[in-house]
Amino acid sequence: MDHVPSVILGVCSYTHDSSAALLVDGELIGFVEEERLSRRKHTKAYPYHAVEWLLEEAGLTAADVDAVAYNFRPARYLVESPAALRLALSATTRGRALPRARGFLKVATRTQLRTRALARRFPSARVSAVLHHRAHQLAAFAASGWNESAILIIDSLGERQTTTIARGHDALHPSARTLEAINDPASLGYAYGAVTEHLGWRRGDEEGTVMALAALGDPAPFRRLFARAVRTTPTGFAVDPAYFPPRVLISGYPRTSHRFISETCPERHPSEPLLDVHRDLAAALQERTEQVMLHLARRARVITGSRRLCVGGGVATNCVGIGRIVEDGIFDEVFVPPAPGDAGTAIGAAIAVHTGDRGRRPVSGVARACYLGPCYRPKALDLTPWPTLQEKTLGIEADEFLAEQLAQGLIVGLFQGRAEAGPRALGNRSILASPLEPGVVERLNATVKFRESFRPFAPMVPAECAAEFFTLGQEAPYMSMASGVTDTTRERIPAIVHANGTSRLQTVTRSDNPFVHDVLRAFARRTGVPVLINTSLNVKGKPICGTPEMALECLADSGLDALLLEGRWITK
Repeated sequence: MDHVPSVILGVCSYTHDSSAALLVDGELIGFVEEERLSRRKHTKAYPYHAVEWLLEEAGLTAADVDAVAYNFRPARYLVESPAALRLALSATTRGRALPRARGFLKVATRTQLRTRALARRFPSARVSAVLHHRAHQLAAFAASGWNESAILIIDSLGERQTTTIARGHDALHPSARTLEAINDPASLGYAYGAVTEHLGWRRGDEEGTVMALAALGDPAPFRRLFARAVRTTPTGFAVDPAYFPPRVLISGYPRTSHRFISETCPERHPSEPLLDVHRDLAAALQERTEQVMLHLARRARVITGSRRLCVGGGVATNCVGIGRIVEDGIFDEVFVPPAPGDAGTAIGAAIAVHTGDRGRRPVSGVARACYLGPCYRPKALDLTPWPTLQEKTLGIEADEFLAEQLAQGLIVGLFQGRAEAGPRALGNRSILASPLEPGVVERLNATVKFRESFRPFAPMVPAECAAEFFTLGQEAPYMSMASGVTDTTRERIPAIVHANGTSRLQTVTRSDNPFVHDVLRAFARRTGVPVLINTSLNVKGKPICGTPEMALECLADSGLDALLLEGRWITK
């Protein structure tokens, strides 16, 4: 009898950062965030375009899907609903007790309705609701390719859990066993998001801006406040509700208290200028976040005994905190997957269902893989919507040509191959520039990305050359770790060094991205420096370009000089 393949669709949907992943007999066919195809950043809509692409890529239809793995479990919200009533025992939190209980009940009901909606879309499939942190754990561990490691997940909220420490086993049939968990309202992601919003940026989107701003401030004025507000404990941490009132899951309830405002500063409107108090508040928040992340990593080392660590969850995108963990030396190696946030749980949920069914084949295509999205085969471009653009086809030495243009000071978009997974552009949907060009950071921020002037840009470097410029001591293929820099970097390419003395580097191997590796080497032959600035192919407020049309629009509407799109050189 012919083998009937197992088809499992992993879905992150209805909350934020919708995405989909497809496993066929354990092999990852692909993964993509819906925003890359729909143009709606952080969309919570059902990932229609992502699912359509995945099924087409596999030559399947919705009727072929055996299981849909959803990244939340409705029943776990219900547990918190009666537990929330304990807040009535304290005068500080009494006003939140009933609204919180109602909020968690409402979300439990809504999540159950969402699983039913998925069942209607795939009537031939069973829908499996996967515990959110389990999906995070498996996504992070499977991507590492390791046979064993500690796993630390830190995010805002997954049902009740906000932080978990687990141990992962078996690269071929990934499993994760949770050893300790911290439940809401103790949430590092919640506190960071609350201060992000207080400082005038969008919670759930612009925490990275606050991280960048922190380098310009002095944490001392608010150091004691954050030590009280986010207190470490022997097994984790606790959040003081006097500063950050417990979440309610119903709109209209602020995340910072009157006491927090009176001891810091009034809420800043986005149009208001940045003051020293805002910089200092960001610095103190970031400092405390790093301290708690390091504390949790040390706890993970103690209770797992492992010498390797996988980190996932939204807080894992805090590259400075991850860099602190690496440089502390608690672990021999630290790994952050390319999509550590909720989008990546589509992969983890699919793996959970796959490995949960006995007799399944090994998981493949996940370990050390980041180029998982759609690719666009060369075809005639219709430039009619952009009459100012011109194109020419390059020959076989496109890497040498691009390196020459970059060495001459051009800022160039690069669109090639399969789209990257996660929030970072890793050479396939990137904007590249020479770090040797005077004023390049100012130009990139002001005329290309249209974002705050204090935000830094990340460098990419061949992995074999990284030690000459960076002190991290391990590879960083997904731009997820901030590293200290060497004297050579400070002297020759200060443009890639942030105010705190670090760089969020990407190390590139020839096996991972041959074209980008060749471009870096060709650039080095011309300049003596094998380092380029790499930022995402988009402008502020828009998703990374997932289609050729989005890339062409980015070229036409920004200060980009040119775009290399699948071997075509497009200028304006």
